[in-house]
Parts: sequence; structure tokens; C-alpha cells
Amino acid sequence: MSDNQGISRRGFVRNGALLGGLAALGGALPGTAAAATTSSTSAVPRAGARSAAGIVDIPNKYGKPFSVADDELFIFAVNFKPFELGGDDAGREASRYFNTVFGDAIRAKFPAVKIKYATWDYPIRYEDIARAGRVPDLIIEDPRTRIDRDLEPLGWVQDMTSMVQQAGIDLPALNLGSVELVKSRSDGGLYGVPVFIDEHVLLYNKLIFDKFGVRYPRVGSTYDDIYKTAKTLTRQDGIDHYKGFMQHPDNYLALNQLGLYPFVPGSSEQPVPEDIKVNLTTADWKTVAHNINRFLQLPGNTFTTVDDFFKGDMSFPGHLAMAVHTLSKLNAYALNPLYVEEDDAEDYAEWAKSVKIGVTSMPVLSRGSTAIYQPNARAAFIPPQSAHKEASLEIIKYLVSEEIQTRISSYGVKAVLQTDAVVNAFGTAIPQLQGIDTSAVYWGDNAVVKNYQNTEYWDIPLYKVFRQHVLKDGMDVDSSLQVAEQLDIPNYIKAQAAAGLTW
Repeated sequence: MSDNQGISRRGFVRNGALLGGLAALGGALPGTAAAATTSSTSAVPRAGARSAAGIVDIPNKYGKPFSVADDELFIFAVNFKPFELGGDDAGREASRYFNTVFGDAIRAKFPAVKIKYATWDYPIRYEDIARAGRVPDLIIEDPRTRIDRDLEPLGWVQDMTSMVQQAGIDLPALNLGSVELVKSRSDGGLYGVPVFIDEHVLLYNKLIFDKFGVRYPRVGSTYDDIYKTAKTLTRQDGIDHYKGFMQHPDNYLALNQLGLYPFVPGSSEQPVPEDIKVNLTTADWKTVAHNINRFLQLPGNTFTTVDDFFKGDMSFPGHLAMAVHTLSKLNAYALNPLYVEEDDAEDYAEWAKSVKIGVTSMPVLSRGSTAIYQPNARAAFIPPQSAHKEASLEIIKYLVSEEIQTRISSYGVKAVLQTDAVVNAFGTAIPQLQGIDTSAVYWGDNAVVKNYQNTEYWDIPLYKVFRQHVLKDGMDVDSSLQVAEQLDIPNYIKAQAAAGLTW
């Protein structure tokens, strides 16, 4: 859904359907069949080729040799684009970002632990791991959508509540919105621990503001403020056309700043598909939807992609004044090599000539509010099949300590532990950010999802509301919400369930 997440790994089949697809690959690996007692799935990983030395080979589409030994703690990091950069079929593994920000520090802290690392999809994918039967010991993943799409179907989640307590991890000290986000997908438990946030901020091109003599947006600006500025800067200047503002409408709804949750609480954390109810037509949902619609309807401000801030789908770079986008994109646009694929570096450097980056907080719904998006978090999970649970738990405890949270912040992403040291460290390890005022990154409070108890999360097609019904069908906002609630989402759930899927 997010512009900075181009990964699509659809087609996992639950329970018997998954097992049937893998049946020809051999018997189950001993000790790997048990899933979390609260999980709605029971998919069993299958055994791959195991050598006498206790090494499991994991075949993959790249044909690259990849194996994990029994004495290695296997970390798999997924769904954060920088993790994937640097890997190709010429022999380079996609590990530079992980090693720089996380891996080197983990290895230094735990020298006796042998770390094996990989990311989706180079060289391996979830399905490759499942077939080989060597379940990761620690997974770093997007909890918002991928618990239900990937981890639960494979039986790779467990309630970690008691583990977290025994390890002395101070959950209340972590970003509240991130903790609640994980809980909202955890069937009444806690499947993971949040580690960092690829926060959304408002990027603006100072060159456009300076050209037309418009004041820069400020911390705490409301959508009303930004709309007035967007109207001013959506304009034609000779043959140059400028757009004023882009914000991805799907993310805007899914991460909404009121903490609205589309599913109606029922009598179970795992309702059957036919009992799933949604509500997108309350007064609050309508308020949220109408707020963004005015930007989408602004003549000349046609929505394409928030990547228009740099180049995106526009004919010329640097012709979008403002965009709500992620910190990982900020780092890429600032030309830090950790965040830019080598093959894209030349284009990025050229486009950067047309952009002078400014950063402030994303708009708020009303004057005085401090509510920004629900967190675009990544969390750490320990599958119940892990053979290195204790060491994995110690690593998670370290990942949320002030020491490494400060390190994470220094590399340009938002930490879930926000002490003065952590906040002050933001971007200090990214030379390209030194000329950019990033003081607004930690401003505000991530919205906290609410009323999620006794629900089951489905990755419903919220794109239908704006990108289909409003922008293509020409519907008004209230009608689009009603059609999505009464037709699109029920039909989607019915179709997914018929295909053996529960997301």
C-alpha cells in the first residue's frame, strides 16, 4: 500500500492448502509444527536438504547458494525497502543496510552468537524458507499488514507477553502507538515488539516556495493551513506546471490520525469470515475522508504518487511543492547511499538539482492537535519454532535499549524509545542530512489504534474509496465510503475466504 513498499508476496494458502502445495517436498522438520495457541493458522514448514553437519540449504529463484546452520541464529528482515538494497544476482547480498544499522552492533554486543542474515527477496523469500523448513529465529517485519498475510499463515507467531515480561523489556517506555498497533494484530496477545518507525513527515521543496514568495510550512500546521498553501502553489508558470500537495489517500485512511479501526468488535478475536463486519460510514470516518478529498479535487493537483516530490510520474523533477512521505524517502532524496539503489544513484543525483529539501511535521486535523499518523512501524518476532529463543529475546531487548535506539535514530529513522539522547541523535550518522533541519521528526504523537478488541484484521481494499470510486468513478465521498463498506470489502473477504486465505 505504501509508496515506499513495492513488495508483493501474495498467494500464501492457509492450513491444508499450504500443506498440499508443499507436500511433495518431504516430511515436516521435527519440532517445527507447533504454532501459537492464539493463532488462527497451523501451517507446518517442510524439511529441506540437511547435511550431516546440521546445515539446511534453502533453494531460491536466483540459484544462489544459501544455507543456515543449526548453530546460527537466523535473522530475516522484511518489508523495509532499505533492507533490500545492494543485492543482485552478481553475487552481492542485500545486507549493507542491516549490517550498518543493526548487524554490526548486534555482533559486537553478542560475540558468542553466530548471526545469519537475509532479507526478502534476495536471495530468499518466505516460501523458500517454508519449503526448506529452517524457520528464522528472529523476524523483523511490518506488523500492520504482514502478521496476517505472512507470519500467521505460516504458524510463525506466538504470544510473547510472558517472554517480554521475563526479559524485563519495558513496553510502556516504548512508542504507545507502535505497541498498540502490534497488539491490534495479535489476537488478544502480543506477537512482537516494535523496533523502529519509518515515520511520515511533510517534505517541501524550498525552491518552489522561494520562487513564488510563499512562507514555508511550519511544525503543527493544520490541513487547512496546508490546503491554502497548496492552492497557492498549484499553478502554471509559463510552460511549467507545479502541484501543491500530495498525500497517499490509502495510507491516509489506513493510518488515520483519529486512530479509527474499520472492523467492528464482535464476540471473538478470530471470527469466521462471514462474521467480519466493517464500518466506514461513521461521522468520524466521513470527517477524515472529506478532509483529504479537497486536496484530491484541487484542479491541477491530480494525484499520481507522492514520489512526484522528486520525479515520480511527473515529466520534470522538482515540480511538486509538498508531499507527506516517509523518513526513508527523505534519506534517499538527500542522496544517502544507504537508502538509494546503486542503479538509481545517477538519476537521483540529477533530480536532486531541482529540489531543496525542507522537512516539517505532517499536517494535523485541527489547531492544537499533536496527532500524526498511526506508526509505520517495524517489529521483531520470535517464531515458536525458533531453536534460539533465549538469544533472540536478548537481541530484541538490546534492540529497544537506549544504546541501539540511539544508533537507529542516528541513521535517519524514528526510534520507538524516545529519550533525549535518542531524539538528539537523529540523522547524525547521515552526512547528507546535516544541512537539513530535521527537528520536527519527533514532533507530535502517533495516533493510537482503538476499539480493536475481538476483531480479526484483514488487509481490506481501502484503495477503492478514493483511487477507484472518487478519482475514477467520480463518486462523492459519502457514497464511496458506503460502497466500500457494503460491497467492496464484503466481496473481498468472501473471495479471499473462498481461496483459502484469511487476509
